Amino acid sequence: MRADFAHIDNWIFDLDNTLYPAKADLFGLIDIKMGEFIQTLLGCDPVEARRVQKGYFLEHGTTLAGLMRDHGTDPHSFLDYVHDISLDRIVEDHELIDHIAALPGRRLIFTNGDAAYAGRVLAKLGLADAFELIHDIHACAYVPKPDPSGYAALCERHDVDPARSVFFEDMARNLKPAKVIGMATVWVNNGSEAGDVGAHADFIDYETEHLTPFLGDVLQGNTGD
Repeated sequence: MRADFAHIDNWIFDLDNTLYPAKADLFGLIDIKMGEFIQTLLGCDPVEARRVQKGYFLEHGTTLAGLMRDHGTDPHSFLDYVHDISLDRIVEDHELIDHIAALPGRRLIFTNGDAAYAGRVLAKLGLADAFELIHDIHACAYVPKPDPSGYAALCERHDVDPARSVFFEDMARNLKPAKVIGMATVWVNNGSEAGDVGAHADFIDYETEHLTPFLGDVLQGNTGD
């Protein structure tokens, strides 16, 4: 069933590869930092570090979740290290800035990253003041999307009614728990690594390759079936 955007009060956005194109590949820089972290932690070579990293990402939703479970990794140390990257690959999209500012109701970020990193990215995108709050991996007790607990915490702590909310996300599998609790869902299918894993029409209301024109259509009421 399609969403009726006229009844949406809460506009919830993932951060990476959703508010900027996946081709910017900030994750490529983060991947390098994660590999370095794992090499130091495990005393292994780069090939083994990448195998461990990608295995944790696919199995647990984030590399951090696997490292915490298997190695007791301190999340603050890990996140501070891997997010210490240049943001020169992303730029402001003035049309997107205008569209987000025009959305009626509340605007929120729900990310598997942390708020400090998210704040840096939003500032670089010209969206530093565009969102009411950032619901990050710390707020989710380090249990990442798509675990349902993070979605429940977002709604309970911030008085979010799922039935009046829409969630925008580049990882299709992360939309399923949002749909289950009653949110409308938009898959920003723009080429993210493993972005299509688990994708199914049962929990994806809309699909778009680029957020900016989609929001433009939303604001103009042109997102019919």
